[in-house]
Amino acid sequence: MSLPEIVVDLTKITKNVEVIRRIAEPYNVDVVGVTKGFLGDPKIAAAMLAGGIRMLADSRLENLARLKLAFPETPLMLLRLPGLSQVDDTVALTEVSLNSTWEVLQALSQAALKRHKTHRVILMVDMGDLREGVWPDELSQLVARILPLKGLILEGLGVNLACYGGVIPTTENLGQLVELSAAMEKEFGISLPVISGGNSATLALLQSGNVPSRINQLRIGEGILQGTEAVNRHRLPGAFSDAFILRAEILEIYNKPTMPIGSIGQNAFGEIPMFLDKGWRKRGIIALGRQDVPTDGLIIRDARLKIYGSSSDHLIVDVTEAPEVTVGSVVEFDLNYGGLLGAMTSPYVHKRYIY
Repeated sequence: MSLPEIVVDLTKITKNVEVIRRIAEPYNVDVVGVTKGFLGDPKIAAAMLAGGIRMLADSRLENLARLKLAFPETPLMLLRLPGLSQVDDTVALTEVSLNSTWEVLQALSQAALKRHKTHRVILMVDMGDLREGVWPDELSQLVARILPLKGLILEGLGVNLACYGGVIPTTENLGQLVELSAAMEKEFGISLPVISGGNSATLALLQSGNVPSRINQLRIGEGILQGTEAVNRHRLPGAFSDAFILRAEILEIYNKPTMPIGSIGQNAFGEIPMFLDKGWRKRGIIALGRQDVPTDGLIIRDARLKIYGSSSDHLIVDVTEAPEVTVGSVVEFDLNYGGLLGAMTSPYVHKRYIY
């Protein structure tokens, strides 16, 4: 056993896909499985595919290359806008990419022609979250420039919400995206078969039946991996929130004061820490630090234990109320999405799979 480790229950991943597909299918919404939360790990991606996912998506070309090798017949989508330096690899590895910039679209056209391929693009529209996307007022002008490009197919429009600005998907803002799609179809005499209505933050709206009817694609990562929608983090009915469990070992236990002794300045991360004096407590040191996972991404499973904080290599935990915890004991953690992303990305956290 190598610790720290993250234990991945592949059966629960598959079940979560099935739960989300049951929510989505009555509204004719296709679920694209987002793999960036686990570096495109083929074992976890295979669990998604086993649940009925038909397309995989990732933000990193390195992850997409792994997926292409493992699943050559599965269509892939690049989620992060490709840079000019990435257009050739984008066309080589993916069938679809999300885009917003004329210069990149033009370069994608040239890359597709060079490879004798047709590449599909979803044009991202900024509906207020202020991350990627063309502003609605400039959409028509950009569509007019895209349509003559050879080697590209404008497959539809997309939106990203609740990521940077925290703007919640609503019937109103997604309805505006639908209206923009209809306006482009009328103005240019085209058909836009895909309207991609966002990520796991749209799942709560979908559950309520209030997603506009022409929204027919969602790009889902967190919902599958953690069994929750991404606005209030409520668990989806029938889904599992514990498909990933982080385990780490106690290295030291001593009774110590809760206030440092001496003048306090910056810590190793440039922060000036604050402390609450609770007298002497039994403190455990766990082999898990910020280089492995962000501290605020950890949810300790034993309610008797309390996380004080962490350095790059060590997590400090109050174990006073758990007298049976000793050096060598293993402590388990649930993870929020940020914690999951950090733990799965860290080469120091070993991955173990159960079926």
